[in-house]
Amino acid sequence: MSKENEEKLNVTVKSNTKDLFAFTKLLPNRKKRIERASSEPLREDPITDLARKLHPKRQFLVIDEVKEETKSTRTFKLVPDPDSETKELAYFRPGHYISLKVDLEGVRITRPYSIASSPKDALKGFYELTIRKEENGFLTHFIWDKWKVGTKVESSGPEGFFYFEGLRDLTQIVGIAGGSGITPFRSMAKAIIDGTIDAKLTLLYGSSEEDDIIYYDEFKEMEKIYPSKIKIIHVLSCDVVTQEGCEKGFITKEIIEKYCDANSSTFFICGPQIMYNFVEEELKKFNLPVKRIRREAFGEVKDILAHPDFPKEVAEKVFKIKIHIGDMTKDIPAIATESVLIALERANLNPPSKCRSGECGFCRSLLIDGKVYINPVSDWRKAGDKKFNYFHPCASYPITNLEINIPRDL
Repeated sequence: MSKENEEKLNVTVKSNTKDLFAFTKLLPNRKKRIERASSEPLREDPITDLARKLHPKRQFLVIDEVKEETKSTRTFKLVPDPDSETKELAYFRPGHYISLKVDLEGVRITRPYSIASSPKDALKGFYELTIRKEENGFLTHFIWDKWKVGTKVESSGPEGFFYFEGLRDLTQIVGIAGGSGITPFRSMAKAIIDGTIDAKLTLLYGSSEEDDIIYYDEFKEMEKIYPSKIKIIHVLSCDVVTQEGCEKGFITKEIIEKYCDANSSTFFICGPQIMYNFVEEELKKFNLPVKRIRREAFGEVKDILAHPDFPKEVAEKVFKIKIHIGDMTKDIPAIATESVLIALERANLNPPSKCRSGECGFCRSLLIDGKVYINPVSDWRKAGDKKFNYFHPCASYPITNLEINIPRDL
């Protein structure tokens, strides 16, 4: 054995011996500390206080500014409501969402929206939500008509799993966005620029109309000032494209290969359900590990009849649901093509809800009797829940009469 290896061995042996010796003193030292400790109970709990700040059950906000982004999109700047218990905003990870809680024509509903601002903006006292008006949207028409500077807004704390994690993800992020799915990438881009995230972002952004591209000028400015960190490629599916440097069509394997090295990237996807269906087929051609593809929950399925295994014979039926909430029992109607959660909201039962995608489990309820159709893409239940008949109302559709027990909204 060489002298160098012998010295290394000696160091290792001494280090291991030291660790073992320290372990023998662990219990005696702990007993001594307990004996010396004060009998006065702890009256402060900084860890619990921090947890409550990071994960508040409710945040009470007020609209401070409204910006017209495109013909169909607005950005709302939200700050703490000075008349409420919310004194500061919860910090978050780029890609998180907040779930809005809105009273709409006597019905209380929830809708999740990605935070478009950066975490450092939250420390400055504001969130930004960029919301696109949907033609058949249940909430967005109300927002367009009613939300203005001074309007009070209630939300959850930051939630979700769509974020960069340095222990898991590669530092080259490829974002694939469609429509308003660009909002979490704005948060990520701002966080990359200000140093919150140590990564690079290449964003492939699909739009159907040239004059309805969200953040067009802002992302181009980011790309110009920080070319080593941010790159954006617009992919337009409209017939006429006048902007220079844009791709035409859809985000295919060929476009991905043109601008990205798939084997050295982690993919983040956010957009409408139809885009997920298309892009995921394109990404399969790269044979990437599952952990290299992150997908934001896309909310409730817009057209459950499009799923081939949904029982079409019940499409026109209205079923009855017997609801148990605490000591209350109530019968409500439920349309087969609408989620159980929507039926609960229409009955003004104020059910617990956050992600509306089957992902977070906040609406988890017990199916006592009957059958539901659960979209396979949105079935995030644990094996134990499947075994013991627990389901997520936001991702489940009644296909018979039901009896269910739902938790109170804590």
